[in-house]
Amino acid sequence: MAVRVARSCNVALVRAARQILAESGDTSASIQAIAERADVGFGSFYNHFESKTELFDAAVADALDEFGQVIDERVQGIDDPAELVAAGFRLTARMADSHPELMRILRDRGLAQIHTDRGLAPRALRDLEIGFASGRFTCTNPTTALSALGGTLLSLVALRLARPDLDGDEAASDLAEMVLRMLGVPPDDAREVTRRPLPDRD
Repeated sequence: MAVRVARSCNVALVRAARQILAESGDTSASIQAIAERADVGFGSFYNHFESKTELFDAAVADALDEFGQVIDERVQGIDDPAELVAAGFRLTARMADSHPELMRILRDRGLAQIHTDRGLAPRALRDLEIGFASGRFTCTNPTTALSALGGTLLSLVALRLARPDLDGDEAASDLAEMVLRMLGVPPDDAREVTRRPLPDRD
């Protein structure tokens, strides 16, 4: 019972921190304000986190993990590394509508997380390495490629949030096509891959 309560408090604090990050990005909120938003006693905050910095870091990590899990669930069964990259872009664009809080956190905090072991980064690096090993991608450095891929993905998130009037699917497909061509996929192939039907899962 005590473990369940502690876990519930931890989750509530992380959720409150995520809301603050999504709403304003302002991490100067007091511990009292965070605890009140989480409906957690002020004194219990330090049972879970040593500082606000640790809490906000946990909130970003939690958002990245959720992002990676959402994408993973949708791309199960896709084996082509190029199609995985394209699907990741297209699904991310759609998440601006379905998961706006998550996308705002990714937009504001994602650049510093491109080379971490959380969220989509390790999955993308895995897919890039498979693509290089199989000859599907021809550039030589997966880590450098991850920088380019991650930066382009974050620019797509920023575009979707700033310009909700744009066709998100088209923008995502266009950017994914550019990334695949950068990775060495022939132009006609890159265009075909980025226009394949997305996996039909809820």
